[in-house]
Amino acid sequence: MFETPEEIKETGSKGLWIGIAVVVAVLAVGAYIIIRSRGNVNTQASAVARAPAVVKGNADPVHDLKIQRATMNKDRNGTMAVWLVTIENKSPAYSYSKIEYETTYVGADNNAILINKGAIPATIGPGEQKNSELNDALYPAGTAWYKIRITGATAAAQ
Repeated sequence: MFETPEEIKETGSKGLWIGIAVVVAVLAVGAYIIIRSRGNVNTQASAVARAPAVVKGNADPVHDLKIQRATMNKDRNGTMAVWLVTIENKSPAYSYSKIEYETTYVGADNNAILINKGAIPATIGPGEQKNSELNDALYPAGTAWYKIRITGATAAAQ
């Protein structure tokens, strides 16, 4: 009645567990190598993205800078012309600064009453748009119509 129980022996072998451990280790090392190689590809891609763009052709601010919208108002005293201008840089490679412009105020007889020149101190990168407010000149009496155009800018390759 008081017999000592027999020991139960494992039916599985230790070799099976060692084999499973080796397979898991190999999979972990493989996953690490794959993740590491993808990181190198991303690093190489970002290095290529940081590389300076190959500039093709000369800078042409008159062609590259387009006035998308321009409205002329008068200041609250009604004497100064104030322009609200949206300029877009269509160049893929150049940024422009110190944008030069020319405003023309024309009378009813289609003769220019006043031609004024100025510069916008903003910098516009490739593909960007900028809004600027320009305090131009005293609004000339007898103006029938007016216009603004870009005449030049300082270019810098990106």
